[in-house]
Amino acid sequence: MSEAGWKAFVTADGVADWVVLHGGPTAAFRTASIREAAQLAAAIAEVPGLDEAQSVLTVTDRHVSVRLTRDLWGLEPGHVDLARAVSAVARGQGARADRAAVQEVQFAIAAQPQAIDVPFWRAVLGYRPLADDAGTDPLGHSSTVWLQELDPAKSLRHAMHVDVSVARERVAARVEAALAAGGTVVDQSAQHWTLSDRAGNRVCVTAWPDGYPDPTNPAA
Repeated sequence: MSEAGWKAFVTADGVADWVVLHGGPTAAFRTASIREAAQLAAAIAEVPGLDEAQSVLTVTDRHVSVRLTRDLWGLEPGHVDLARAVSAVARGQGARADRAAVQEVQFAIAAQPQAIDVPFWRAVLGYRPLADDAGTDPLGHSSTVWLQELDPAKSLRHAMHVDVSVARERVAARVEAALAAGGTVVDQSAQHWTLSDRAGNRVCVTAWPDGYPDPTNPAA
């Protein structure tokens, strides 16, 4: 695994439409109807190299979303060229990027190292391998499940939590909305905010890796 690929993508020119989530670089393009969305998706599907990139192309009544790869750590220089090509097709069709619509929701299941059970979770969810410690929906619709190793010295307090990855310019608004809805901040760092609902259930909201090099300063 290397950080060089995703860091190069985040800092590249010509990829302003794209949000680099912990589940890979993603763009959403707004359309006026599902028919327009289908037409745009068909045009994007013709971009050379897209079908070899483990890409996910999703059509809804108001958006076409494109995820270049589910593997953040597998980003290569060619993905920057793909992103630019997809954006060019969208512009040619009159579709505008909607970074605010882009997010990734991941379920993290914590366990002591000897109790990590990746095969069970892949089997019960019908997921395929993503990495050694994760599984993903074959259709790209549902959230990634990540099996998180707990420090053996720590007791298990919360066996499961949710990770939400958003665009760097959206993370503050997302946190503020959660606090206004009754949430509380449990922990905060430059990488993420850990929030809790009234029952103590936790969720991490993060601008990583889209906010690289400084998630707290979108202009950096």
